[in-house]
Amino acid sequence: MSAVNEQLATSVAGITPPASPGLDGALQGDQAPSGGEAGASGSLGRIILRVFLENRLAVVGVGILVFMFLFCFVGPIFYHTNQTYSNLYTSAGVQPPSAAHVLGTDPNGFDVLGRLMYAGQTSLEVGLAAAAIATVVGVLWGATSGFFGGILDAFMMRIVDVLLSIPALFLLIILAVLFHPDKITLIFILGFLAWLTPARLVRGETLSLRTREYVQAVRVMGGKSRRMVTRHIIPNAIGTIVVNATFQVADAILYLAALGFLGLGVQFPQADWGQMLGQGEPYLPNGDWWLLIPAGLCIVLVVVAFNFIGDALRDSLEVRLQRR
Repeated sequence: MSAVNEQLATSVAGITPPASPGLDGALQGDQAPSGGEAGASGSLGRIILRVFLENRLAVVGVGILVFMFLFCFVGPIFYHTNQTYSNLYTSAGVQPPSAAHVLGTDPNGFDVLGRLMYAGQTSLEVGLAAAAIATVVGVLWGATSGFFGGILDAFMMRIVDVLLSIPALFLLIILAVLFHPDKITLIFILGFLAWLTPARLVRGETLSLRTREYVQAVRVMGGKSRRMVTRHIIPNAIGTIVVNATFQVADAILYLAALGFLGLGVQFPQADWGQMLGQGEPYLPNGDWWLLIPAGLCIVLVVVAFNFIGDALRDSLEVRLQRR
């Protein structure tokens, strides 16, 4: 009987239960996450891109920006106009839209459509360059302040607080009056004004990141502070940095437009959209809408497009944080 029982037990042990179809389907795909880690199909870049493309407003924003860049930088190749010299004795001044001038002419005799392209180059270049300077300076300032902490942090942040206490437009007007800006000077003025916000944001991120295990591990292994900041702190705050950079571009374009409207922007014969607004505003009661509305529409479209993209990037990069 004992031999029979042993043979029966062996045969029962050799029988494997049928696998559940649902379990088989799960095992045939991606390996199940361990330790409670969230799993998702596809690479991280594809997930971020998919989340971004699901935001229809962001896609519209990208389309608007592509159109505006082509309009401003490629348009002059096909639509030739003189935007440098104006002869008031031979030009007829303000003219309504016609076959010769699609959007009419301004008081200086310049073609308004060509002027929009020329001014758009200045607005976009100044906005992007100023945002880049503000982001780089703000990130380095905020990361250094938050990482080292103590007296250095208090000193650096008090500088930021003092500058933030001054009304931005007031400070911008003072700097514009003092330096009589051209395009390059405006880039640095706007960059100087805009680095304060990313500095505070990155400093807050750094205060949280510097206590993480991987940063402490580098510190224990004798890693240099510069390496910890540049290789661990800043890359892990990239979501906040990128999103803020898009808003910085929109803000820089708005500030440039405000200066141009007040006559403190780029100097004639250079132009920006704000300068076109300021020049066309007195003519609006006469019905000369083409001097004001096209430039205002360009500003609104570009600023709204950058804001749409910034909102979508914030949502997309949250996926990156969830995967960490």
